[in-house]
Amino acid sequence: MCDRVRLLAVSDNHAVRNLIETSLEAEGHHALCVSSPDQALKASNGGTVWDLLLLDASKNKCWDDLFAPALMQRFGSERVCILSEMGDTSWKAHAESWNINFVLVKPLLRQDLEKLISGCEVCKAEAHDPPSKGREEHRAFHLEELDGDGFFLAACPAMMQLHKNIRILAPVEYPVLILGESGVGKEVVAKLLHKHHARSDKNFINVNTAAIPSELLESELFGYEAGAFTGAVKAKPGKFELADKGTLLLDEIGEMSPQMQAKLLHVLQDGSFTRLGGRASTRVDVRILAATNVDMEAAIFEKRFREDLYYRLNAFTIVVPSLRERRGEIPMLLEQMALRGAISSGQEPIDFSSKLIEAAQEYRWPGNLRELRNFVTRLLVLQDQDSAYQDLVAKIRAKPAHASNSVASGQAGDLPLNSHLGMKGVVNDMKHQTESRMIKEALSASGWNRRRAASNLNISYRALLYKIQQHGLSA
Repeated sequence: MCDRVRLLAVSDNHAVRNLIETSLEAEGHHALCVSSPDQALKASNGGTVWDLLLLDASKNKCWDDLFAPALMQRFGSERVCILSEMGDTSWKAHAESWNINFVLVKPLLRQDLEKLISGCEVCKAEAHDPPSKGREEHRAFHLEELDGDGFFLAACPAMMQLHKNIRILAPVEYPVLILGESGVGKEVVAKLLHKHHARSDKNFINVNTAAIPSELLESELFGYEAGAFTGAVKAKPGKFELADKGTLLLDEIGEMSPQMQAKLLHVLQDGSFTRLGGRASTRVDVRILAATNVDMEAAIFEKRFREDLYYRLNAFTIVVPSLRERRGEIPMLLEQMALRGAISSGQEPIDFSSKLIEAAQEYRWPGNLRELRNFVTRLLVLQDQDSAYQDLVAKIRAKPAHASNSVASGQAGDLPLNSHLGMKGVVNDMKHQTESRMIKEALSASGWNRRRAASNLNISYRALLYKIQQHGLSA
């Protein structure tokens, strides 16, 4: 037998709960059976990590409650099983929206549970054992095309998990807050969320709120009537109206002025607004996505961002890893960017040298995907790999090896302020690594009890969960 399997089951049928508990406990596994999705959500927030979620889809249930987004987000589709009554398919549309394909039919038999556990054990074994060469090639990456010659690539574990989270959150109507450094591809994530939503045939509108002056942003978002101001010769709809029935991405939301934050909060609460210079209110149905590279917890603490707006926007949060956290994807990203760039410019694709790829993986890429794309564009134009390699080597050497050691130990005396990161970049890097070290120490001291660690660090439990995901920490 493989590792002990932990099953969380939701059923309002006492007989079903009793069969599950007795059958699994007899085989050395652990089962917790609860009668409602709310109880399951509480259990999933506890210290136990559950391998499987079993949902009893009895007739006459409220499917929105059973398939609660807050509960579904904690389990990938491959870890959820539906228990259905024979001939009943009323739950099927909800299961399909979450990509759930594993179904058992009542009456539930002991051998059904054995089959369920065996499938879980195989998944766990594959997750822990090194894959065979053939399987590694088969599961090497996920590449998905997007509008505007864009693409989404996931090849490392962090990005594969990110893709799972995107597919889980794509069908829901709630706002999603996308966090990550500048240039990591937050807009790509937003486009993928839109692509797999029921609104995918409607407009996807992206507004960079930081690029528009504060005094113009209101008219840009909400539109204006003729005569609202000098030069307004005719009425113009805003981005909210253009995105009606579709998706609106509010990019760089962390840079929005306090005045606009208050107006945006009102619109998100009421679903209506008034054009600049207008009297009648307009009601729209828009799915809101927001993105920022700002540390939102710090912005709220410093009163730069409204806490009520933050909680309105981050019903769910996705953190996009930086490029230095997914160096293994760099060869494939180089290949894809160069191939697409060559096709659009009518050039021959580039065959990258191994030394250039190794240098690209060693470099930190502070500009992330945006910097990598510019690098590939210059390479396509200049057609000089040796020069590109020397440029990367010079950037790598510009930050001596001892700098990272001083940062990690919290000693900034020898930090090279002439580094390619600049003084602000070095300070941010020092803060990032020091914060990661402190969280690791707090988690270790608490035996990875996250609530106790959050208390010891004097931060909220939600903030700690975000930091753990941001720094890629695991037990």
